[in-house]
Amino acid sequence: MPVRHVAFVLLTSAILGLAGAADAAAADLALKRVLLSTGGVGYFEYAASVDGPGDLALTVRRDQVDDILKSLVVYDDKGGIGTVELPGDQPLADAFRELPFDQQALADPAALLNALRGAEVSVGGAKQLKGRIVAVTPEVTTLAGNLNAPVQHRLSIMTADGLQSVVLESAEAVRFSDPKLDAEISAALAAEAADADKDRRTLDLRLTGSGRRLVRVAYLAEVPLWKASYRLTLAPGEAKTAALQGWAVVENRSGSDWNGVELSLVSGDPTTFRQALYETYYVKRPEVPVEVIGRVLPPADSGAIAAMMERKRGATNSQPPQRMRFATNSVVGGAAPGAAPAPTRPAELTPAEAADVATQVSFRLPQPVTLKNGATMLAPIVLRAVPARRLSLYQPAVEATHPLAAVEMSNDGDAALPPGVVTLYEQGGDGRTDYLGDARLSAVPVGEHRLLSFAVDRKIQIDRRVNSTERMTKARLADGVLEIASAEQQRTDYVIAAPAHEPRHLLIEVPRPGGDWSLAPADAKGADFTANAWRLPRDIAGGETQRFSVTLERPISQRVELASLSAQQIGYYLSSTALNAAQRQALERLRALSAGLVAEQRQVADLQQARRDVVADQGRVRQNLGVVPKGSDAEKRYLKMLDAQEDRLAKLSTDVDNARHAQDVAASQLADYIKGLNL
Repeated sequence: MPVRHVAFVLLTSAILGLAGAADAAAADLALKRVLLSTGGVGYFEYAASVDGPGDLALTVRRDQVDDILKSLVVYDDKGGIGTVELPGDQPLADAFRELPFDQQALADPAALLNALRGAEVSVGGAKQLKGRIVAVTPEVTTLAGNLNAPVQHRLSIMTADGLQSVVLESAEAVRFSDPKLDAEISAALAAEAADADKDRRTLDLRLTGSGRRLVRVAYLAEVPLWKASYRLTLAPGEAKTAALQGWAVVENRSGSDWNGVELSLVSGDPTTFRQALYETYYVKRPEVPVEVIGRVLPPADSGAIAAMMERKRGATNSQPPQRMRFATNSVVGGAAPGAAPAPTRPAELTPAEAADVATQVSFRLPQPVTLKNGATMLAPIVLRAVPARRLSLYQPAVEATHPLAAVEMSNDGDAALPPGVVTLYEQGGDGRTDYLGDARLSAVPVGEHRLLSFAVDRKIQIDRRVNSTERMTKARLADGVLEIASAEQQRTDYVIAAPAHEPRHLLIEVPRPGGDWSLAPADAKGADFTANAWRLPRDIAGGETQRFSVTLERPISQRVELASLSAQQIGYYLSSTALNAAQRQALERLRALSAGLVAEQRQVADLQQARRDVVADQGRVRQNLGVVPKGSDAEKRYLKMLDAQEDRLAKLSTDVDNARHAQDVAASQLADYIKGLNL
């Protein structure tokens, strides 16, 4: 018997039993319902008919286990759930850690038997033996012509009749007498089988309860984002409705086929996250030395301060948890340009049942869905007429000199429309359909409308000029402060030329600057606004040229200390028409007092400078006195000059004191006047 046949007899009986049981149990659970969310997860619901207590098996992809451990839920009206077990996420080597053989021994029956020397076995075949394994040794025999025969292995067994042997390849079966050893070999083989299928895990659900009933098992798992795309077909002329078709692009990447499942699609912005619950974590514990009498060497005491610093360093070196980032890919769809014969209306289809649910909108397909794993399908979710009107939208940040051709579409249905791309068509009177362009649609709650811009309208020419001014609107004098209220204005002048014989419904977007800007009251009538702009409607006849302006305003508040104002600055504020008569008179008086204080300050400064000049000239005279002859006319002249300078210094000192007093009086008068102002 070949050695591989012996391996089959030795090692596979347990595997066959386990695999058959798992397949039978797993078949009981059938996928019945799938719900895909734009949060990036899918809800998968299985069902099985059970009678009394029992086990159910659920096989899933390995990368779904974390989500399943977080979200698994079991519904059982007449029973309960005991435990849910699955193989641990451990290295294969861990399964052999406490076994009397290693992983390599399973690859060769001879190696396995050698690893289990001393174990009792029964050998079946032409020569039947029972005893304990002594060894398995290879034998090489030489045939005629010095040819080597295939290597055989001789199994030596210590029996009750003594040491006997048998060629392992000629044995029909080798069975272990110890049930525990059989179980260990089966467990090792099961671990190898599980490791071979690294991408899948089987969960064993143990149910309690009695009676026949339906049990549902559900969980969340990561799925590709489902996308919405739309087709909007416009009627010719000024029709007020358009035909809207909405489709969902759905991908099955769940790891299994969908066979007749109930499919629902949910659009919203739920909070979803993932946690590595299947990963094994260990708590780090301090390691202490084993105390051996006479061998313990106490460590040197480093002191409390050093220990505290070490703890601080440890806290500093700790790393913050990494954040998981998610990205959403935008999808842009379109159709080939051109016109082709088409029916006068879109084909009939059965759309999904739509409903607003809390913060989301749900679409439930009316028929069961069958979709192979890895396949993609289009599912209808919307089919109805919607209010729509054509217009031209001027967005200067997008196109400075031309508006965009657009359609204003309203959602008058019972549920919100999820975001997606829109392909726009137009039906002609001859039954032909033309392609107009593509647009992007943001989420549309019930009762709201969206503008779908699909092309540049180059038939309309727009010129735009912006200028800014500022004017004071109100002033107040109190507590030594001038409070000024001003209005900054930003005026935009427009010149719009419409094409001949083609009137337009135009929406002018006026960008909203940062801050508390508002439209001037005269321009705010009939205006709408978005997060970034105001929208002003304008109707223009064919061939008409319109000129108009739009003004934005914002208030500006300013507080100025009156004591810090110069006469020139006060003159600037006096030029404003926002001052009343009393305020103007007060500022005129303030300017006079301020000018008087400045004059006194200048007088003090001039006198102090004159005194410094005299003192400097005295130094020159004294230096000359030191070099002229005693009793000479030059000496007499310099002495006379010194006397005059001393007289001049005495007078200047008096003048400086008087000027400082006058300056203090002027400053006091100004301060008292400012303190008393309340206008």
